[in-house]
Amino acid sequence: NNVRFIEQADFQSHEIRVCIHDGERLENPGRTRRYTDQQYLKSAAEMARLFADLPSAVANSLEIAKRCNLELSFGENVLPDFPVPEGETAESFLAELAHAGLQQRLDAGAAAAEPQAYRDRLDLEIGVINQMGFPGYFLIVADFIRWARENDVPVGPGRGSGAGSLVAYALEITDLDPLEFDLLFERFLNPERISMPDFDIDFCIEGRDRVIDYVAERYGRDRVSQIITYGSMAAKAVVRDVGRVLGHGYGFVDSVAKLIPLTLGISLSEALQESAELHQRYHAEEAIKDLIDQALKLEGLARNAGKHAGGVVIAPQALTEYTPLYVDPEGHPVTQFDKDDVEAVGLVKFDFLGLKTLTVIDTATKLVNAHRAGRDQAPVNIRQLRLDDEKVYRTLQSGRVTAMFQIESPGMRRLVRQMQPDKFDDIVSLLALFRPGPLQSGMVEDFIERKHGRAKIEYPHPALEPILKPTYGIILYQEQVMQIAQVLCGYSLGGADLLRRAMGKKKPEIMAKERANFVAGAARNAVDERVAGSIFDLIEKFAGYGFNKSHSAAYAYVAYQTAWLKTYYPAHLLCAALTADLDHTEKLVPLLEDCRLLDIPVLPPDVNHSDYRFSVVDNGTGLRYGLGALKGAGAAHVESIVSERQANGPYRDLFDFCRRMDLKKINRRVLETLIKSGAMDGFGANRPSLRAGLDAALGAAEQQAAAAAAGQVDMFGAVASAPEAQDIRLPQCPPWQTTEILQAEKESLGLYFSRHPMDAFRAELAQFSSNSIDGLIANGVPQTDNRRGGGREVVAAGVVWGVRFQGERRVFVTLDDGTGRLSCALYDDDVERYRRFLQKDKALIIHGRLSYDAYDDGYRIAPLDMFDLDMARRRYASLLCLPWPPGRDVGELKPVLDRFRDEQGCRIVVRMAAQSAVGDLELPDSWRVAVCDSLLHELGGLCGADALSVRYRRPDFGARELDD
Repeated sequence: NNVRFIEQADFQSHEIRVCIHDGERLENPGRTRRYTDQQYLKSAAEMARLFADLPSAVANSLEIAKRCNLELSFGENVLPDFPVPEGETAESFLAELAHAGLQQRLDAGAAAAEPQAYRDRLDLEIGVINQMGFPGYFLIVADFIRWARENDVPVGPGRGSGAGSLVAYALEITDLDPLEFDLLFERFLNPERISMPDFDIDFCIEGRDRVIDYVAERYGRDRVSQIITYGSMAAKAVVRDVGRVLGHGYGFVDSVAKLIPLTLGISLSEALQESAELHQRYHAEEAIKDLIDQALKLEGLARNAGKHAGGVVIAPQALTEYTPLYVDPEGHPVTQFDKDDVEAVGLVKFDFLGLKTLTVIDTATKLVNAHRAGRDQAPVNIRQLRLDDEKVYRTLQSGRVTAMFQIESPGMRRLVRQMQPDKFDDIVSLLALFRPGPLQSGMVEDFIERKHGRAKIEYPHPALEPILKPTYGIILYQEQVMQIAQVLCGYSLGGADLLRRAMGKKKPEIMAKERANFVAGAARNAVDERVAGSIFDLIEKFAGYGFNKSHSAAYAYVAYQTAWLKTYYPAHLLCAALTADLDHTEKLVPLLEDCRLLDIPVLPPDVNHSDYRFSVVDNGTGLRYGLGALKGAGAAHVESIVSERQANGPYRDLFDFCRRMDLKKINRRVLETLIKSGAMDGFGANRPSLRAGLDAALGAAEQQAAAAAAGQVDMFGAVASAPEAQDIRLPQCPPWQTTEILQAEKESLGLYFSRHPMDAFRAELAQFSSNSIDGLIANGVPQTDNRRGGGREVVAAGVVWGVRFQGERRVFVTLDDGTGRLSCALYDDDVERYRRFLQKDKALIIHGRLSYDAYDDGYRIAPLDMFDLDMARRRYASLLCLPWPPGRDVGELKPVLDRFRDEQGCRIVVRMAAQSAVGDLELPDSWRVAVCDSLLHELGGLCGADALSVRYRRPDFGARELDD
């Protein structure tokens, strides 16, 4: 591998002279070494023998090798030249733009400090940027962000440590005042730690590619490229690939792969240790042993090439001068060097990241401003919100945080309710606290107790109070670690950043040295050695939990924007959020449930009123379901429906709809989806009638289209047409039962829309459950209960939304009650014990332990007992109440009750009503009945299904005391 070129080869004497390169320098430049390695030279001699008839081939290959010369340099950054006005340099132009931008910022609103403090900080940053040679980098980033904003591509307020730069704020790269929020430039760019600046820029997910196109046009398409990623053969993937190549059946290979635990980054060796079943089968079955052994050899190797989600490189010359290129399947060039190697050869990486929330905010803001324009109100500028709006904080405190950025997950919702944020700093803290480390350390509870005055706020040293006051004396941010070192020990902020990084690596020899420096610096400031040592120990502990405040503050600002929209324009925000998740049905469910809780009506899909997206209706108070959310209704289908309706008016009926559609675009499957979803209910016929008449409607439409294509005309010159709609009648079919309607909606919409299957059982199941699923999640679980086998003991009730088998001994069940969903995992014997309940839409009651999974950011219930509604009725039904309609013969009850008599069954009370009195008649025990669906259905026909009620005695579940 170190042979630079072959200088001379004498195959007869088995002698080769080569020039050596050792990776750093040429060894003995201009001189040669002689090698007579027999194995290598034998191959060379064989090559000469094979080309004996063409000796020039070997000689020419040596000449080519001599002429090949590739010099790779490392540690030298290469940036494209940013075009600056004549007479300017990149350094002077950056300073000019930054000072002008800062003045605009200061003129636009109140500053957190004196103007001179801003100017001093700006000059300091400009000096560091120019000294380190990065003015071009800032100019390039500011340029494409400016273009994005001017071309209606929403840009985020910043992310990562870049939000700590005042120059970035002045150039509108970021939107958060770093002086106001105590953000540090040295966390981003530090002359004592030489590294490239790295702005991660969030763009609207729909406009990101337009910005990359602009950059490619501006700097040259041969100089701009995205970056390759390499997919590796991870444990499960390599087992599946090797199994396929070895010719094993899919079922066999799948069963082996599913034995590998679902642990992120787990290796096959670790899986053999953690999975007892895999370990046992590996040693017992030769086929599995061979499969795993072969997979172990290939594990970790590159499997496929992909494209980095946001990484883009811009080179000063053609990219081929710096990196080999690869053309992806879509025909776009990407670097063959991955992101680390790209930086190693000096190319500068820019991150163009797509953030869906920016799309949601932009869509919602445009809807709001269209609404305000109709009322002659000034438009909302979402980038200039006040951050002290009390109404916004009351919305946050309510816990109704659906569609709010970064704070809508179940765990975060619980934390918001506990913290009750009342200022922007609290939102910043929320995002920093909601991570596995702080959650598991007890730090979160301590923070909340101090905030609400239930625990004393203490500072390690009086000098640290200004630094730690926003976080109630707790070290939460990396910037606080840096400030402590600066204030207490005299570190420069650059040196303090090096200390922070050292603490993160936790190397004992480095920490011992840093501790000595820290204590010595504190002593120079008259801080006692023991106090300094204890503070060092404290910040070393919290450095592991410390979060980048610049990133947290920038994302807190996006969270605040969504909270503001949720407070003042909830329908518009939820409309935008629903539209953004048209293709992700599972994400629509909580959004639609939030609409219900906020009394925002959602009208059903309708071919005469719906657009592709969800839309705001009724003067901003309601929503209309978007046709694009229907299963199988693509953008092209919906576009043809909407464009025809806009051009020629509403559709009169099913026949008119089919006649006006291009049936090559709108096929039968799409039409059935429209019918089942209720999008054609406006035609006046019920859904089964529409479905039954579909063939006739399609036939008439096809007949008319064929006649028009053939040019047939009647005697008066008009195109011969199919029979008019009024001449064709739909079959009259009985309406679907509720269960059929729900099933059709689930098939076409992916969710239950008109009602939820749980509604039929809600009154009964509520007598068993501790709370709704949403309520259980909102109450949360103490962190001490999240250990394995721990958790709060609850009873959850709902219908089975989904069942997922993982092998034969593990099943995941999703329970849904219309307010939320809860995961339940069954293992080993429980799989067989409860298998009969694992059916979609079956009503279940699960008694178990509720715990929070920080890794998945969700709640789960570990079952102690489980039964369906039929079993609950048999076990616990105690009283059946029948309100009897006045004037109806009560004797009609007898034949019904006779069929369901059961001595061990449920007592019956008949509520008799007369004109002036109501009385309850309890039937003798001989009339006890077994409560079941059939009985309730028949009794419902006599006295009304909504009037019936079943009362249950509360199960004791082994005399455990349950949380109510």
